[in-house]
Formats: sequence, structure tokens, C-alpha cells
Amino acid sequence: MQIQPRLAKLRQKLVENKIDALWVSQPDNLYYISGCEGLEGYLLITQVKAILVTDFRYIEQAQRQSPDFEVFRISGKMAEWMPKLFTGLKIGQLGFESSHMAVSSFAQINELLEKLNIKMAPQNGVIEAIRMLKDPGEIEKIIKAAKITGAVYDYVDKILKPGMTEKALAWEIEKYMRDSGSQPVPFELIVAAGPNSALPHAKPSDYVIKNNEPVVIDIGSKVEFYGSDLTRTVYLGKPDETFKKVYSTVLEAQQTAIANIKPGMTGTEADALARQVIEKAGYGETFGHSLGHGIGLITHEKPTVGPNSTDILTEGMVFTIEPGIYISGWGGVRIEDDVAIQNGKLRVISSGRKLKV
Repeated sequence: MQIQPRLAKLRQKLVENKIDALWVSQPDNLYYISGCEGLEGYLLITQVKAILVTDFRYIEQAQRQSPDFEVFRISGKMAEWMPKLFTGLKIGQLGFESSHMAVSSFAQINELLEKLNIKMAPQNGVIEAIRMLKDPGEIEKIIKAAKITGAVYDYVDKILKPGMTEKALAWEIEKYMRDSGSQPVPFELIVAAGPNSALPHAKPSDYVIKNNEPVVIDIGSKVEFYGSDLTRTVYLGKPDETFKKVYSTVLEAQQTAIANIKPGMTGTEADALARQVIEKAGYGETFGHSLGHGIGLITHEKPTVGPNSTDILTEGMVFTIEPGIYISGWGGVRIEDDVAIQNGKLRVISSGRKLKV
């Protein structure tokens, strides 16, 4: 992992935000900055020090996995060890991840730091802004995860039969991905058939899958902590005219976006490329979510690709393109792929068979 470049970028953010140090507590950010897996603790980053703060359970692991960090062992109450940690560091303004700190934790830490003449300064999305731009190694991990996920749809063709429940299919898919090398899946898989497929975030149920209805399958794998996110809509039986029209519209919307998204666009401009296709076909009100979202250590991260997004799409970003149409009482269609901006171009990094209707 490229820890030193990440620390350098973070320290530049401290300068820009006019803070002396950052107190990191969000789990994915802890891993991203330190490289320590599953760490329970904190990071204290100043312009000259990088300190990993944890208890005896993680000391040896931290020393192995985070050699760029000074490891500070905590024990007992926070009031006992925190003053020792901050002594001599010359910190006036301490940034903290305001989106990830409970009010009770803030009150406790703030009371202790006030005695040391340290003021807490809320910061939101500092590390997330760095995470938004993936290095080549991160993109390769997402590609590996996407490859596992893409292979699922050939497997589904072999096992999906009328009479199978959504839960049963979801479990077979999860087992297949784990057997194929995925870590625990990054989100609860979506298998939604018939009228349930009109619910964008439906959970697998005991609903029995039947012939002649859409089945939306939204799944992800994880490799070395980086996840993929891929959706296909399948159909048992011979597609009727309604399904053909809806599916063709969604596919055209996705392909139009993929062909025309360019670096420098805002998330809103990218979203509009697909949304206009769906609106022109008369389904505008049935596409209620954003076109896409960033993926990486978590399933939904920056950038946002949606109607109100000001994010500028640029080199190193990895995100989804997932238009959908959802018709209450009938069902829905969503088609989702993972893309990356590399060498000035949009590149589809996922695979998986799509229907021909």
C-alpha cells in the first residue's frame, strides 16, 4: 500500500483546512491511511508525526502492518492516556471526523482537550476526498472483485429455475462468490423478482420466482477490501413487449452514458445523459435514483453521479453507471456496471452477460 503518498496528501489537506492535526476514527479511513486491517482505535496525524492509537489486542499487528506509524498503546480510561498522547505535540486546532463521531464521544474528548488548550475543529470528508481518486493498485483490486461478480451471471443461467425463492438464489450466489475468492460480500445482495423488482433496494424474501417476470440481481464481491457493484436483470421465459421496451430503454440509457461521459463533466451532466433517454421513452418518473456512485472500500462513496452532484469526474475515479426503471405492481429493470477514468477515458471494468431482447 502507498502509505507515504497518502500521508503527504492528508498533510496538505491539513494545511488547506488550517488545522494542526487530524484525529481519525472512521474504520475505513483508519485502514486506508494506516494499512492496518480491522483496526479498532484511532490515528493522530500531524505534519511531523503519524501515530496509531490502539490497545493491546492490535499492538503487534499494528507494528507489522503499519511500520510507518508510531504505535501508542492505550489502557484504562481515556482521561488517563489521552493527556500523555498529546503532551508535547504543539497542537492548537485538532480536526476530527464530524460525520463519524458520536456526540457523547465528542463531549468526552473535547473536555479533556480543553484542559490542554487544544480546540476541536469539525472536519467532514477530508480523507474521503483523497480516497475518491484511486491509484492503479486500488483499481486492479476492484477489477478483480468485478471479475468474480461478472462470472456469477453465467452461474445463475445454470441454476435459476421457476420455484426457487429469492433467498435461495441469493444464498447460492453468495456461496459461489465466496468459493471464487471473495471476502465477505460488501453489501446484502439484492435478488428481487416480479413485483418486488420495482423496489430498488429490495431484500431477498421467500417470494417464489416464476416464469415470465423480471428478476433484478444486484451483487458485489470484495478483494483485498475493495468491492465491486454489479446489477443485471434476467427473465425466465419469453420476454413480453413490456419487458422488451423497458429493458431496451434502460440498456440504451446506460450505453449512452458510457459512450459520452468525459473527464471534466459534473456528476449532474453525466446523470443527464442517461436520464434524458429514459424521459424521452416516457419513463422519467420511474427513474428516481442517481445514475451512479463511487465504489472502493465501501459500496457508496464519492463521487456522486446524480441530478444534484457538483463532483467533477476526473482521472482515477471509479464509479457505477446504473440506470433503472421501476413500475409499481409490475416490476423493474436495472443494469449496472463499474467504470474507471484512466488515461483520460472512461473504461468499463466490469463484465457479465446482458440480455438480448
